[in-house]
Amino acid sequence: MKHRWSIAPDQPELARKLAEQHGVSPLLAQCLVNRGLEGEEEIAGFLRPVLKRLADPFLLPNMRAAAERLWLAREKKEKVVVFGDYDVDGVTSTTLLTEFLRDLGWSVECYLPHRMDEGYGLSWEAVENCLDRHAADVLLAVDCGSTAVSSIAALAERGVDVIVLDHHQVSDPAPAAAALVNPQLSSGADGRFCELCSAGLAFKMAHALVKDGRDRGLREAVEYDIRPLLDLVALGTVADLVPLVGENRILAPSGLKRLETTQRPGLVALKRIAQVEAPIGAYHVGFQLGPRLNAAGRMENAEGALQLLLARDEAEATRLAEALESHNRERQQVDRGIAEEVIGSVRAKFDPVNDFVIVEGQMAWHIGVVGIVASRALREFYRPTIILGGEGDYWRGSGRSIEGFDLAAALRECDDLLIRHGGHAMAAGLTIDPDNLDAFRTRMNEIAKRSIRPEALQPELRLDAFVGLSDLSVSSLEELELLEPTGQGNEPVQLGVKGVYLAEEPRRIGKDRQHVKLVVTDGRARVEALWWNAADRELPDGRFDLAFRPKINEFRGARKPQLNLLDWGPSL
Repeated sequence: MKHRWSIAPDQPELARKLAEQHGVSPLLAQCLVNRGLEGEEEIAGFLRPVLKRLADPFLLPNMRAAAERLWLAREKKEKVVVFGDYDVDGVTSTTLLTEFLRDLGWSVECYLPHRMDEGYGLSWEAVENCLDRHAADVLLAVDCGSTAVSSIAALAERGVDVIVLDHHQVSDPAPAAAALVNPQLSSGADGRFCELCSAGLAFKMAHALVKDGRDRGLREAVEYDIRPLLDLVALGTVADLVPLVGENRILAPSGLKRLETTQRPGLVALKRIAQVEAPIGAYHVGFQLGPRLNAAGRMENAEGALQLLLARDEAEATRLAEALESHNRERQQVDRGIAEEVIGSVRAKFDPVNDFVIVEGQMAWHIGVVGIVASRALREFYRPTIILGGEGDYWRGSGRSIEGFDLAAALRECDDLLIRHGGHAMAAGLTIDPDNLDAFRTRMNEIAKRSIRPEALQPELRLDAFVGLSDLSVSSLEELELLEPTGQGNEPVQLGVKGVYLAEEPRRIGKDRQHVKLVVTDGRARVEALWWNAADRELPDGRFDLAFRPKINEFRGARKPQLNLLDWGPSL
């Protein structure tokens, strides 16, 4: 087995009780229990997420202060500049706020930093360039700013008030912003809203201002419908890999539904270029739309993605979408080439017993794709991975981690070897003098050896339940779709089946014959299984157990169950 299988504890009595309460199958009820859902109201809200269940946006820390400062700016006709970030979450939240504030009468401009020239967030270089372009009275920093103590202090000295709308960790001390709207500030209380990305927070701010505006008798607010903004929220939420629970359980499915019928010219053009049609799920955002929006910021400047989302003209939207497609093809070519270099280099020297962390860097590697390459290498070797590329005298890198190893905490232990660093447990960024690279690699491995159990270096495959092939009907799989959209915090349903065997000889399919189609049986039922990208994998034989994701295959009007194979092992 490639993976370490773990099965969720079977709770038949609780599952049967919940199944009766909610009119669902015991299998779906068990999947709900596996996701920590047991309360009657909690499950009802999860299975039927509706917008009216969204919490009051003024419950967010400092949202009232942010709204008051924005109303003052509107009354005084001050210039508000929305300062965002170059990833999908940053671009969608910048678009949402720019469009919304303009529609309701604010004087608004927007600015995105350049990844290569200005770095991440409110760096002083980016702030100066922003102020040179736009004479801001109020800077609304979205998806950044929670640690920008010095930049926000310098802006205050220049008479520019800063409102921060962000979901990242807040520095200690926190920046002295006019208003710091960040759910992390209240995480010690109840953790409310901590699942939201910045696109979700931008929607909450729009909701807050509409509520306030209606109380003030503002005609534009009374007439304004914020629901069409949800297409942007879905893009940012799914692409940013935040947990699809809490408020995101409402925003993501509502936004994906909006995305199917969006009239936004930029998204219509992007869907056409990416060949995305309804129904639209998390997969389409994560693997088709999101990467194209990200490509501009990775390869050049995210301005193209922002202009696409703000476009009102169909011809202009088509031109911009085609440019993003070109950037994405270039990005794919670059990251594929670097990934081949990295994986080949690591494979030649990899010691699975002693190599707990992978650290690789080359001056020539493009810093816009090192995060993607780190993810690819992690999937190949299942080790925390940091990939670095050249930037002037220093190298900038991006890291991805495995469960049980806090990458950001490890980087803090290497502070003396790094120029700067930051991030989260599972993903982080850093800048280093290449002369320190070997010492950094050695120390990271020492830290990992202390904290990672050897068995944790084999990826875990979590299964919701073992089932029989005859349990997998079209109707039962349709019911499991009530859990969609799945992703972080609401993992896709993964099941196992025991003691099956091949009913037919496996067939290799696909342009390069890289996929395998199997038909398996337990003697009572036969089901088709597909194993994607399995060209170099050993195929099952004899009696074996399967781990899979269930799916409904639709072909020429016919619908039937299908297994997307994840792993197999001989039956014991």
